[in-house]
Amino acid sequence: MGRKRSSPVNVVFGWMRRRSVTVKTLLGVVIALGCLVGLKFVVKDHNHFFIASEAIHAAGILVLIYKLATQKSCSGLSLKTQELTALFLAVRLVCSIIMEADIHTVLDFATLISTLWLLYMIRFKLKSTYIKELDNMPLYYLVVPSVILAAIIHPYTKHIYISRILWAFCVYLESVSVLPQLRLMQNAKMIEPFTSHYVFALGVARFLACAHWIIQVYETRGRYLFLAGSGYLWFPMALLAEGVQTFILADFCYYYIKSFMGGQLLMRMPI
Repeated sequence: MGRKRSSPVNVVFGWMRRRSVTVKTLLGVVIALGCLVGLKFVVKDHNHFFIASEAIHAAGILVLIYKLATQKSCSGLSLKTQELTALFLAVRLVCSIIMEADIHTVLDFATLISTLWLLYMIRFKLKSTYIKELDNMPLYYLVVPSVILAAIIHPYTKHIYISRILWAFCVYLESVSVLPQLRLMQNAKMIEPFTSHYVFALGVARFLACAHWIIQVYETRGRYLFLAGSGYLWFPMALLAEGVQTFILADFCYYYIKSFMGGQLLMRMPI
């Protein structure tokens, strides 16, 4: 049996549904700011934000691996999003090794291996269950603008020129890599549980990464955006890229929480 319509959860979401887009946006901003304030006081080392972000992303991929291994189906998954993910992870791994090998390098390597396994399963083992017609966003719409932006706006550091451009390319491409998956889900109208868990994990991961930038900007009174030697446009663009992906996933996360709290196994995307 499902939850009663009069339950507090349904009352809250029913009230939210009747609000205007402006009110919903304002409430979302207030909730996000509340989370940021809480994170600022709870987490002392800001580097932990990125570590947690990468770990949650890896956990999301493990959920997909479990789905493919148990259900023997890749329906609902976007091959193109996984290809973009593998691309920016591979490039970022190379940059990380060149610049500074650390825990981020290890996490990126583990996530890349898992993503490559997903690609292998979707392309070959479970090809018959992949719905290509719904996964119809051209990749060059996302890759080409990322390359152009990276060539124009990138960090100015002591590292070799090509590594700086590649790092910027990773940041820009990651911010839009989830779009093919969202497009597929919008086309399908229904989202399977494991796929929704994965995308929600991406949303949480991007929020944590974005929180790192925002808290750094706040604590330095804006100076973090214009650090000497980093280029006057790089930090604002990196923050914008993080904000774009967080915004892209915010609407999905709202419907995910709504479905989860309402006891629904399948999510319906709004028309």
